[in-house]
Amino acid sequence: MEITASMVKELRETSGAGMMDCKKALAECNGNMEEAMNYLREKGIAKSLKKESRIAAEGLASIFIDGNKAVILEVNSETDFVSKNEEFINMINVIGEGLLKSDAKTLDEAKEVETKEGKIGDYIVSMVAKIGEKLSLRRFEIVTKNDDEVFGDYLHMGGKIASLVVLKGADSNVAREVAMQAAAMKPMYLNIESVPSDVLEKERKVQKELAMNEGKPAEIAEKMVEGRIKKFYKEICLVEQPFIKDNDVAIKDYVAKNGGVVNAMYRYEVGEGMEKRNDNFAEEVMNQVKGN
Repeated sequence: MEITASMVKELRETSGAGMMDCKKALAECNGNMEEAMNYLREKGIAKSLKKESRIAAEGLASIFIDGNKAVILEVNSETDFVSKNEEFINMINVIGEGLLKSDAKTLDEAKEVETKEGKIGDYIVSMVAKIGEKLSLRRFEIVTKNDDEVFGDYLHMGGKIASLVVLKGADSNVAREVAMQAAAMKPMYLNIESVPSDVLEKERKVQKELAMNEGKPAEIAEKMVEGRIKKFYKEICLVEQPFIKDNDVAIKDYVAKNGGVVNAMYRYEVGEGMEKRNDNFAEEVMNQVKGN
């Protein structure tokens, strides 16, 4: 029986397995979709399917740089134990090196990027079957710079936090200091101009209500709000933050004294904004031992 591209596509979408594995399964089963699915399950290739609904909020973030191009990415696993696995770390390296050579802009485009282990999407599926946990490329950003700019990168806690900055005019040592600042102090935005208007207005409203509740007259409350907004900027904007090595100097001034300016910042913290697993790991292991 002829194995058509549409048949391979259907099995791939159902099983989560790679294209070549699906084609082989269909050929072995004479085009029978149900038997091909069972074939993949028996081979362990379709293990990823039943893991899709599981939570993967652990993992690692990493950064790869080559000349004027860099990529920052986050790859998730279900447990912190797996994130320390050598195979998992190698998988991140393969994905990162592949993305660094690509122009992918979306996760769908990233899945089609070729690596030494095949397409990223297919490679992740094969690693799910091998490692036995749900794994996923959650996000990435490909960043380019000009010749007069420099990258600064920093990984904290072995990759639980990754920060990447782009500076113009300063050297790599200054850039690394700024990247360490971004990792440690958790800025949400690069500068005041990048703070969304709705975020600013919400903070103004909160601070005005607080001042009014303190019994301050409206005109005094307004002045208090402006002072508190300046403090708010120092908390959420990288370049407005006090330099962790000299609290008397803001990051923008520290960089300026070294002949530069911060042009961009990217900060990934593994699992931020995601639901965390709260199941009993010991119980899960026992269930697996009992064959449940």
